Amino acid sequence: MSFSADLRRHLSALAREYARAHALRCVESRGESPVICFKAEAKTHGNFLASSYRGILANPEWRRRLRKQHSHRRSAFASYDGEGLCELDSCNSSDALLMNVFCYPRLFADGKLARLLGLAEKDEPVFGFRAHVPLTSGLSDATEVDMRLGHTLFEAKLTESDFQTTRSPAHVERYRDLEAVFDVAELPRDGDQYVSYQLVRNVLAAHAHGMSFCVLLDARRPDLKEKWVAIMRCVRPVKLRVRCQTLTWQELAVLTPPALKGFLREKYGIERDL
Repeated sequence: MSFSADLRRHLSALAREYARAHALRCVESRGESPVICFKAEAKTHGNFLASSYRGILANPEWRRRLRKQHSHRRSAFASYDGEGLCELDSCNSSDALLMNVFCYPRLFADGKLARLLGLAEKDEPVFGFRAHVPLTSGLSDATEVDMRLGHTLFEAKLTESDFQTTRSPAHVERYRDLEAVFDVAELPRDGDQYVSYQLVRNVLAAHAHGMSFCVLLDARRPDLKEKWVAIMRCVRPVKLRVRCQTLTWQELAVLTPPALKGFLREKYGIERDL
């Protein structure tokens, strides 16, 4: 069973119906399981809730995230449809989902979600946070974490098949604090290759900054949760292991304002109970 493929098909069906119901411009990729991409208008974007999108446009740092070109815009789409498509135009984009939620105005107004996430009143999200994880060479790497919010780093997942699944020993073992943070012999491997490398790197980032690390995933993806648990159990410092967390979009949606909650249900099928 492929949980990622099943969810991709479901999200495409929901996006197609969402576009029809709201008369939104969208294009479909080639293939048996097409991906739906929405095209940005002057002040609106079909892949975003209107109020979240206004917040994104008003913040230069957030707005910059919209510009990353879609890596398959020419191969997966007809040339005239794929021209100018960006990663966050896709109905499968976990970054778009993340920004739909955390760029929503007054998201933390009632205090419930802020308490769940341990936030202070003035904490604002930083998307694409550069963590600069220390290496044995004395330099640091170019690790980018999806979001920093308060004292927590977040990695957001939706339909991705894995966590950048494999890296060579030479690549992973160049991190300065690897052996201090992990029981390296117990880290999951495929042959001699380390798996779920992205999680290893992000836990190291949390350690370097004295922060917590949370994986945001869909409750319909038990496979991703299993991979994350396999990495968490290898974290050696107890205090850091306690700061390693899992949160589902479904758990988060319960505490969002009604308009956002309705959008998440209609467009992503994110329900309270599954």
